[in-house]
Amino acid sequence: MSGHETPSATQPAQHNRRRVLTWLVGAAAVALAAVWVAQRGLNDMDWAARRRQMVDEQIKDRGIKDERVLKAMHKVPRHEFVPEDYRSAAYQDRPLPIGLGQTISQPYIVALMTEAVTPKAGQRVLEVGAGSGYQAAVLAELGTEVYTIELLAKLAEQAQENLKRVGYKKVKVKAGDGYLGWPDAAPFDAIVVTCGAEHVPAPLFEQLKPGGKMVIPVGKTPDQVLYLITKGPNGERQERELAPVRFVPLRRAADVKDK
Repeated sequence: MSGHETPSATQPAQHNRRRVLTWLVGAAAVALAAVWVAQRGLNDMDWAARRRQMVDEQIKDRGIKDERVLKAMHKVPRHEFVPEDYRSAAYQDRPLPIGLGQTISQPYIVALMTEAVTPKAGQRVLEVGAGSGYQAAVLAELGTEVYTIELLAKLAEQAQENLKRVGYKKVKVKAGDGYLGWPDAAPFDAIVVTCGAEHVPAPLFEQLKPGGKMVIPVGKTPDQVLYLITKGPNGERQERELAPVRFVPLRRAADVKDK
């Protein structure tokens, strides 16, 4: 007999099991990496297609006719204004969380509100409730001079970062009480309010130009109605109901301790 140790009958089987287990773990890791790379690559190439589908099926088919608004909705990358965890749902027709109890509005509502105020290039527009910056980006894509105000300082900072990263560097963002508007930048050709108010804030109506338009959700959740408010040449107020909606409430500075 040689001096080598004779293996037991169980050692080859144990060795084979270890090899199989190692192979399975390695194969699973490779598969997961491949899926991650493929998904990332697919998303990079597919965002524009997803936006086109969003515009065609969620917005155009539901009655939005303004071609400028449709083009802006197709151009602005909504996924860049959505937290990473929700990016796969960025082009679905629903609101999505953006943190601090706030949401980004569903695409159809953004289009509806934008079309309602008929923004034109060169006009000055105020947005109340910057959120993640998406609505402001759509307004900026239409060539308007956009001022957006956000009560929560952290969200205002996030909106500014998102807008600059995507290329809308001229949008002016500030943290403050949106109920009071932005007096230093008034008057505005249009005002878009992206949070539900119990009534139309007097300071916002005052900051509209004669002939200007404001779109605003009014009422308590869940019984809110989206109104189009028009300011007549002599300061008179005209109202028109657009649709039942559900927005997060318009809060005042006194309501928020930790911004």
